[in-house]
Amino acid sequence: MPTVLVVDDDFRVASLHAGYVAAVAGFEVAGTAGSLAQARVALSRARAAGAPVDLVLLDVYLPDGSGLDLLRELTDADAFVLTAAGEPETFRRAVRAGAAGYLVKPFGEALLHSRLRSYARFRRVLATAAGQGQPLDQDLADAALRALHAEAGAGRAASVAAGATRDLVLRALTEAAEPLSAAEVAAATGISRATAQRHLAALDGEGRLALRLRYGATGRPEQRYAPLER
Repeated sequence: MPTVLVVDDDFRVASLHAGYVAAVAGFEVAGTAGSLAQARVALSRARAAGAPVDLVLLDVYLPDGSGLDLLRELTDADAFVLTAAGEPETFRRAVRAGAAGYLVKPFGEALLHSRLRSYARFRRVLATAAGQGQPLDQDLADAALRALHAEAGAGRAASVAAGATRDLVLRALTEAAEPLSAAEVAAATGISRATAQRHLAALDGEGRLALRLRYGATGRPEQRYAPLER
């Protein structure tokens, strides 16, 4: 089971991406970190416990430096760079430093899921070969790389579909006269409550929604959402 450390200076985004990871069968979230220092401590503790992190989801802009600095330090973990950095040179630097993937924020849950599944297949190809005592040759190297990048096109299509659903959710909130709950968004759009909640969490994590709490007579307060400009 691959373990994943999420590194992002925005705790809401880190929590959101950790939730994306946890939803993929076969993956386990090792933790989240908001800075280079916290990430280094988390990686060190995991090694000391005999369960080193397998994959780091790494932001570039961190409060105490660049995530690319940490990327260069990784010797026993792979990394996907997840960033809003739009400069081609940042992408080239990430590739040179050894990034196994590069996702440009904001992205949908489906896109990260597709990349994680590809990463799992990449590991299985190499693990199966190692278990059979097969040395690395060009065919095996090519097969592993094909597995790692197999869902790039499919992931883009899935991301477009997820983006369309998110637009539907945002339109329902914009057209509503008052903030809506996840159940009300589901009823207005025809999607399931669970799907509505995922997209609301994603939009909130991107800073596009205002979260309101409505307190009833008993029980926990109900979370209600409105576009940030309202």
